[in-house]
Amino acid sequence: MYSIYKITTHPVVDFAAEELKKYLRMMMPYSNEISISSATDATNGFRLGLMEDFGLDTSEAEDLELDDILHINTDACGGIIAGSNPRSVLLAVYRYLTLNGCRWLFPGIDGEYIPIQDVVPTQYHKMADCRYRGQCNEGAEFQTNMIETIDFTPKIGMNVYMLEFDNPKTYYDSYYDHKANEINRDPEPINKEIIMQWKRQCEVEISKRGLQFHDMGHGWTAEPFGISSADGWKTDESNPIPDEARQYLAMMNGKRGFYKGVALNTQFCMSNVKARTIVANYITKYAKNHTNVDYLHVWLADASANHCECEECRKKTPSDWYVMLLNEIDNCLTAENLNTRIVFICYTDTTWAPLTERIRNRDRFSFMLAAITRTYDNPVPLAVPEMPLTPFELNKKGSLPKTVEEYLLHAKRWQELGRCPSFVYEYHFWLHQYRDPGLMDFARVIHGDIKGYKENGFDGLIEDGSQRSYFPNGFLFYVYASTLFDTSVDFEDLKRDYFSHAYGEIWEDVVRYLEKITDAFDIHYLMSASNNFYAPHRVPALRSVKQITAEIKPILLAHKNMPRRAQTVAVRLLLKHLEYVNALSDIFVLKALGADVEANQVYQDFLISFGKYEVEIERYFDQFMFHHSIKRLVDRPATFYENS
Repeated sequence: MYSIYKITTHPVVDFAAEELKKYLRMMMPYSNEISISSATDATNGFRLGLMEDFGLDTSEAEDLELDDILHINTDACGGIIAGSNPRSVLLAVYRYLTLNGCRWLFPGIDGEYIPIQDVVPTQYHKMADCRYRGQCNEGAEFQTNMIETIDFTPKIGMNVYMLEFDNPKTYYDSYYDHKANEINRDPEPINKEIIMQWKRQCEVEISKRGLQFHDMGHGWTAEPFGISSADGWKTDESNPIPDEARQYLAMMNGKRGFYKGVALNTQFCMSNVKARTIVANYITKYAKNHTNVDYLHVWLADASANHCECEECRKKTPSDWYVMLLNEIDNCLTAENLNTRIVFICYTDTTWAPLTERIRNRDRFSFMLAAITRTYDNPVPLAVPEMPLTPFELNKKGSLPKTVEEYLLHAKRWQELGRCPSFVYEYHFWLHQYRDPGLMDFARVIHGDIKGYKENGFDGLIEDGSQRSYFPNGFLFYVYASTLFDTSVDFEDLKRDYFSHAYGEIWEDVVRYLEKITDAFDIHYLMSASNNFYAPHRVPALRSVKQITAEIKPILLAHKNMPRRAQTVAVRLLLKHLEYVNALSDIFVLKALGADVEANQVYQDFLISFGKYEVEIERYFDQFMFHHSIKRLVDRPATFYENS
């Protein structure tokens, strides 16, 4: 009979003990009950606690709260499973189970690969190479899936979950209104109160696992002035602007009002001292009422070239005004004795470093790079040579960087003014995952990006992307999480491990299939920012897709019922993937030939026909985000592709 003893008293350690018990019972279903108790002096069984409880050295960590060290030393009957903090104890439990054969291939019970076998002696010690390893909600989200992805996060070694917006109604609406699939599904509208309840539920689940909770982002340029931004990027000229508030909105073309009708995209007049005070006080009140937040993100409006053009605002760059605001927020938080960490962002017009202002209290702030306009056909380089950067010009369209190298140099300019802890806000799982239908080249880009960002001084990533980024499988997320934890991990080892567990005896056939699909579509063709898609020479490769799917289909049909539930789900998702890539090949053959109208019609027909599967595969495939991504390509005129 196995026993689990909690050496440390903490709710996250309690949860870790329950998780260890659950999966041990699943691995050894014919064994006896497993007891859990608290015993600081236990010397046998599984002992769960902080490394310091066992006298273990933690000096490799700079911050025991933030840095995750996992330490495992067990025999066949039990032993020590410890971490540098309570969250790390939970991570160590999952790592112990992983080393004993368990895998979490995608979120939910159907993604669990739990072998039936006895546990074996296990020794492991590792501090995560990146401090920040996580994701932020985006896309079309539904609550069951949100809870499953929070649960999934620590199982694959990640430690951060971010919820964007005070009320993320816009993301939930995208799912419950069934945007991009209205023909197949009736809308199920929900209100702000329900969504706020759901956000609180998510926060509790995040806390249960000891994950770093990052909150907010956009919205601070509207909500402090009594203006709702809950509808996100929806144009709504009827959204009321209180009479008192209009004077604080950014002036553009001589008028103060919403930028293109969108409150969330509207900046405020940052030279106005009273306006900055209103925002700083509002953020301070929010921090005071949300003490469960580990990192509060303070971003400006979500658009570019939209800053105030009044005479006073013209005297400084947006980044200078932004730093002034951040320092004033710090003063307010300090006056309230709040130790809330604030994250500021190098994004859109604040990509350019300030010219005169400086962050004063660098212990309060973390710096985050968001290279939203970079391309994704090549990974982040390990070193970036100096190059001229385009100077900032107020509200000049089209001036944002086009390459990640430029963004890295802008980030370097920011850090030269006073280094803060830094990480990256990335977009792999936003639009770009859909532009490598075979996944394999993009997986290599993700693997390389993490290594490149680490070499350039960043301590991890948070992904802005769909919580349903697992079609036809979870390999991209597996690469992402594994490489963040250990940047030295070999890509080929990751590939072998993931696919052998997901597909069993046919895993090599599946890898060859996906690699052929990746080659046929060509990541450079679909990812390039300058790609206008007229490329007749690409047609033979695109047309080869149907032959590739025909070759793998009999193998998949013969294995659609697999020994493991997770494998059955993985194979059946791949069968759907055959239909998916066949249709995409038809669409992009037409685009490559310059037949825009025909391509658009084929795309619209496919969106409807594939939408009939949404209920079946919605945990893994985000129809809304797919449409948001691919429709942009379909709508782009198929003029000459410059690299042809």
